[in-house]
Amino acid sequence: MAHSRDLPRLLLLLLVAVALQGSSVSASVINAARVKQISWKPRAFVYEGFLTDEECDHLVSLARSELRRSYVADSTSGESKLSEVRTSSGMFIRKGKDSIVKGIEEKIAAWTFLPIENGEDIQVLRYEHGQKYDPHHDYFTDEVNIARGGHRIATILMYLSDVEKGGETVFPSAEAPRHRADGEDDDLSDCARKGIAVKPRKGDALLFFSLHTDANPDPVSLHGGCPVIKGEKWSATKWIHVGSFDKAPAAAGGRCADDNVSCERWAALGECAKNLEYMVGTPELPGYCRRSCNVC
Repeated sequence: MAHSRDLPRLLLLLLVAVALQGSSVSASVINAARVKQISWKPRAFVYEGFLTDEECDHLVSLARSELRRSYVADSTSGESKLSEVRTSSGMFIRKGKDSIVKGIEEKIAAWTFLPIENGEDIQVLRYEHGQKYDPHHDYFTDEVNIARGGHRIATILMYLSDVEKGGETVFPSAEAPRHRADGEDDDLSDCARKGIAVKPRKGDALLFFSLHTDANPDPVSLHGGCPVIKGEKWSATKWIHVGSFDKAPAAAGGRCADDNVSCERWAALGECAKNLEYMVGTPELPGYCRRSCNVC
């Protein structure tokens, strides 16, 4: 008979097994023993060894030749813009692009209990020396970005490389930080010491929630990417919404509308031809930038 202290873990494994019924992912893929809670305010957890080396290297190989300077969303208009707040380079990998990407997305759904259709495409980022992302929230304050799928409820940040120094993910407003043992901070940058921080390690994944359980935004989910001091940092982000992100919002008055605020800029860069599947789409699934690509 299981001891009482084992019941929460047994319950979690049972829930995983139920959630995976009908999925190609087996329950053995998710190992609750590898998950540790780092904060309750915000709710944040690290899964050690979530991705294999092969999965990490595959995402990097898909992204390396497609990287472009990262943008941020304007808090009022929702439009994408360049900003010194975020100095990385990145690109998006379309959902279900190949068997490895699909397998990663299935693992994310199994761990979070959130449907694959609620997630955005995976964004792969590279941070070189000195590059960072200042503290910010992943939920939105504009009406443009919540039109598709509602607010982002959760973020999965997957580390695709080790970083020699710096590059931590820090939660500067986190409450009731866990006890730190003597010497634990010795390997952290000054930026990371300003809150609860996660050091990037290849294969690990950080899950945190941007909304409270009542679906209201959680201000203490404020987080940032500390500057890389030595080496470079590769990561992959999956943002997950309250509702389906796969269902494009209906265009007002029957207008042909873009579904991403960056579509016009991407079209100007030639992405309609270079990234036809994402921009224009297929007969089964329309693309995200049909208006900017002049196909409707």
